[in-house]
Amino acid sequence: MASDRQREKGATGNPLARRLAAKRLAARAVLYLEALAPRLLPVLLLVAAFLALTWFGYFRHAPFWLHVVTLGVFAIGFVVLLTRLRGIAWPSVDSADRMLEARNALTHQAIRVQDDRPAVGDAFGEALWREHQARMARMIGALRTGTPEPDIARHDRHALRAVPLLLVAIAFAFSYSNRGGLLVDVVSFQAPAEAAPDMRIDAWVTPPAHTARAPVFLTGNAQGQPAEVAEGGIRIPQFSDLTVRVTGGSGNETVGYQVAGENAVTAIRPDVEKPKDGTAPAATVGGARTMHYKILKDGTLSVDGRSWTFAVIPDRVPEIAFDGIPKTTVASALEISFIARDDYGLQEAHAEIVPVDQPKDARPLYPLPEYRLDLPRRAAREAKGTTSRNLSEHPLSGKRVKITLVAKDAAGQEGRSQPVEIVLPAKNFFEPLAAAVAEERQVFALDARQLPLAISLNEALTIRPEETIPNLTHFLLIQSAGARMRLARTDDQMRDTADYLWEIALGIEDGNLSLADRRLRDAQKALSEALERNASEEEIAKLMKELRDAMQAYMEELARQAAKNGQQQNAQQQGRILRQQDLQRMMDQIENLARSGARDQAQQMLSELQRMMNNLQAGRPQQGQGQQNDAMRQQMDKLGELVLKQQKLMEETFKLDQALRDRMERGDPMPGEDEAQPGDDGANPQPSDRMTADQLRDALKKLREQQDGLGKQLGELQQALKGMGMEPGEGFGQAGREMKDAGKSLGEGEGEAAVGSQGRALEALRQGAQNMMNQMQAMGQGQGQGMPQAGRNGRDPLGRERNAEGRSTDPGGNRVPEEIDIQRAREILDEIRRRLGTGGSPALERDYLERLLGIR
Repeated sequence: MASDRQREKGATGNPLARRLAAKRLAARAVLYLEALAPRLLPVLLLVAAFLALTWFGYFRHAPFWLHVVTLGVFAIGFVVLLTRLRGIAWPSVDSADRMLEARNALTHQAIRVQDDRPAVGDAFGEALWREHQARMARMIGALRTGTPEPDIARHDRHALRAVPLLLVAIAFAFSYSNRGGLLVDVVSFQAPAEAAPDMRIDAWVTPPAHTARAPVFLTGNAQGQPAEVAEGGIRIPQFSDLTVRVTGGSGNETVGYQVAGENAVTAIRPDVEKPKDGTAPAATVGGARTMHYKILKDGTLSVDGRSWTFAVIPDRVPEIAFDGIPKTTVASALEISFIARDDYGLQEAHAEIVPVDQPKDARPLYPLPEYRLDLPRRAAREAKGTTSRNLSEHPLSGKRVKITLVAKDAAGQEGRSQPVEIVLPAKNFFEPLAAAVAEERQVFALDARQLPLAISLNEALTIRPEETIPNLTHFLLIQSAGARMRLARTDDQMRDTADYLWEIALGIEDGNLSLADRRLRDAQKALSEALERNASEEEIAKLMKELRDAMQAYMEELARQAAKNGQQQNAQQQGRILRQQDLQRMMDQIENLARSGARDQAQQMLSELQRMMNNLQAGRPQQGQGQQNDAMRQQMDKLGELVLKQQKLMEETFKLDQALRDRMERGDPMPGEDEAQPGDDGANPQPSDRMTADQLRDALKKLREQQDGLGKQLGELQQALKGMGMEPGEGFGQAGREMKDAGKSLGEGEGEAAVGSQGRALEALRQGAQNMMNQMQAMGQGQGQGMPQAGRNGRDPLGRERNAEGRSTDPGGNRVPEEIDIQRAREILDEIRRRLGTGGSPALERDYLERLLGIR
């Protein structure tokens, strides 16, 4: 065997030897590192522990003596561990060869045999040995040294080496905080100044819920600015809530808001929450302090040196106005049409009703009447609708009041309309005794100080009861009401007495009909309030049953009242009775819409039902009113015939005048029998086509007699209207003068002037007819009855227009939903719910379907 030195010398003999020598050197280095690593590991772990202690801030906060002692301990440990490295020797060539043979899986000592020589031998033995070396050299091939394998686990069976490494990683991250340490602290023996506590600032703006805008986070990124900032600042809606939360810090951080254009800065203070045990609030230094501020104007927020500028989007005040003059329905209800709008959506609208002539020192027993306007759709930005409410039970009915419409938005802002003064509709009492009792109640209900006057009126009613009060029950009721008034001392007692008098007046006037009407209106009001607050389906079903029962009772009592007054047959012929099945069908639609989730549509249809019932012909007719209505109808028919005759006369005058002009232009006094006449191209020739100019003038003059006759008929019509208590309008007077001028022009043969006067007469007649209808309607409403309109001009019993299929629509043109519409809406809702339930829809589609159902 050759020595290590001989092997190294032989390495320069051939290429194989040189390559093998390089691999041996690398293998010896790997073996040295494997021997060094177990002894070097304690040194590295000691350094890691030292760095962890430094980055945790130990040397920054430790006192001087402990600082020095710690450094000494680490220095001694470091020197001791370094001395262990001196006993490591450089590996031998044999060790390298064995490592290479083992890692490359070589047999028969393929590497070491290259340097060996036989001790003795002949020439044959030498040749055999060289052949053996060549065969082993071919086995060597590409040698692989590999990486060092120190086998640390054999020296550290419990893996304690992971503890210092974990500590140094945590300490390195902690060194970036305010309380972390630095390497310079190792050689710095001066106590550092007290560091400021850590501080975290979170700020965001929450827009009002009715704006449907997402919150704006001010501290969402590194720059402290939100993602989207418009020119001039962050645009946010007015009345947005600003929230600033400061965690940690010294507690003296300043938070303020400066309104644009003002020098003063409004300091925002933390919200102080009082502990539940009633003790004083704890200090907030080092804890979380939350501050709130409502942004109303443009300005800048400043938080401990950081600032954000806001541009406020104004929230406009709602606008509302009357859509026409308030009207009085047949049932003495007040009908108000309105138009309203708001930038984010209307939340509520009502009519404010205050008396005009009430004394300042009056003491009314009842609050002002409430009149809530029905909005067509909840939170709608624009609304146009009509609401009908019966306020005839309020003591102010029949008095002059001022009505102002008020609209509110979600922010609480109010918009008001221009006031309108009207006489509040009152119930029409046809029984004088009932009217007298209602007057007693109104006297002291409007002013409690007038109770003695009401008592005097009650006593006056019972002076000669055998003549004025034929019904003994009515007499006893009035007497008991008088006793109640004399015993009443408090406002509650007087209100009870006023309600009692009202019940007596209704009983004398209509019997059970008024009670049924009140029950119906209470049921409608309860259902309307339930729909508005999104009540449960069980409550809606219960209120719908009450409404059906109240409607059934009212219609039955209405039929009995009509039969009692002998007007049922007449009313049926005129079509003025609304069929009960129509009302039942409409209530079914209301219930179906409410159950399907279309609460706004159900509320709108319920409002329409209330309007229908308020316009329904109710009560009994006044003495002789039927004959008066017939007389009015006859006069309207005469007026229609008069207008038709005037129209035909004007057309005839125009034809004759046109023919006369043609004759004058052609200079043809008399067309020949064989000449082609106008209108001979297959059509029947007109009589004027074969007349001379003189004959045409004579024909025009003869029309004067017809024109004068129409003027005479107009005069008779005016006299008849005056006899019925109506005042003919200016339109009839203008028509009479134009008819007179037309007759004069016809007498002179001036057709063109006559046609002009006749046209103006027709227009004046139409104006007079409109005035006549308005007066008739006012007279009908004042008497509790309206002119019958069923079957006239294609209208239904409530005066609503009918479509081609005979179905009724409301005055605003909104079609009443049919059963097929409701069924289709149900199918659509079921399909939407089915798709949401499958769970396989894309996220975008699910968001859309959830918005359709109102989930989002």
